[in-house]
Amino acid sequence: MAEIIGEETDQSHIGSVDVVPPETENNQTHAGYTGIPVMYYPINEDAARRAKEMNSFFDYVPGSATAEYRRCVDRAVRLAEQQKERADPIYHEKIDRLVDTYARKLAENMNKGYEISARVPSVMIAGASNFPTRKKEKQNAASDKNMEEWRQVQGLLDKIRSTGMGGIRSDHPHAIEQLEQKLERLENTQKLMKDVNAFFRKNKTLDGCPLLDGERLRRLKVSMEQCWYPEPKPFPTYQLTNNSAEIRRLKRRIEELKQNAETGFCGWEFDGGKAVANQEAGRLQIIFDEKPSDEHRAQLKANGFRWAPKAGVWQRLLNRQAIYAAGRMEFIRPLSGQAPSELQPKSGKKPERSMQR
Repeated sequence: MAEIIGEETDQSHIGSVDVVPPETENNQTHAGYTGIPVMYYPINEDAARRAKEMNSFFDYVPGSATAEYRRCVDRAVRLAEQQKERADPIYHEKIDRLVDTYARKLAENMNKGYEISARVPSVMIAGASNFPTRKKEKQNAASDKNMEEWRQVQGLLDKIRSTGMGGIRSDHPHAIEQLEQKLERLENTQKLMKDVNAFFRKNKTLDGCPLLDGERLRRLKVSMEQCWYPEPKPFPTYQLTNNSAEIRRLKRRIEELKQNAETGFCGWEFDGGKAVANQEAGRLQIIFDEKPSDEHRAQLKANGFRWAPKAGVWQRLLNRQAIYAAGRMEFIRPLSGQAPSELQPKSGKKPERSMQR
């Protein structure tokens, strides 16, 4: 068992934490959480007490195991609240689920750890005479496994920290919605930067600008004072240029995703297997009757296809780029002899290189 942010807790001193009463049936949630209520899962106080007695001369403080657990969950909650402030609201539900998973798995791991610690007393408690060495070795092995599971549980905190921080994947079920929301924010930012610059050109000062709050106004003034341009302005030209380029990129990507959604790609059969346009999964999947040769697997990888063990297929994101990539591999050519792109509805010119992740 350990503290959340890399701080391991010695179970022999678990009684030193602040004690809170064990949870009751009507007191199972974290009242201050801004998202969905977080369940405090039950901690086995009896197992924690036995573990303490088996490994320490100090008395167990009732409720201390629960207090440690709740403190860890509360830290995860605070981390989630901070992440919600940074991430798009569309990711908030996922953050809530990760926090609940963390709380549940941490309780399971802690309870298992107490149960393992209570199996065999320490040599200090039992004495060296007739000490069950073999049982202790098994206990140590179980403890090592439990610690590895604890590290995996702590990995959920990294997932909370990273949720919503990456790019928007094209295969996300709400990809178009997310991109449109991002586009709207960028367009609003572009308008704000232009209007603030226009206010400054007219008044030669930012004081009294109705578009800026006090903190934003202060930061812009400091930035302009530190700028080395002869005639600085609130938002330099390069900021507007870069933002405008990102707006154009997003518009192209949204249009491409909408076209892909409307196309209705179709699969085909080839000698030794078939290609499936899995619309639900958003993947072009290649299914072979037998394991492909090393050369064919190398070609699949070179064209962006990856082996998916769970599905038992070679696949990549379903879009026109995937269709054209499949057309470059002669060994999956349709039985009709046509190119895969010729089988698709609304097939046209090969699109520009995709900017998708």
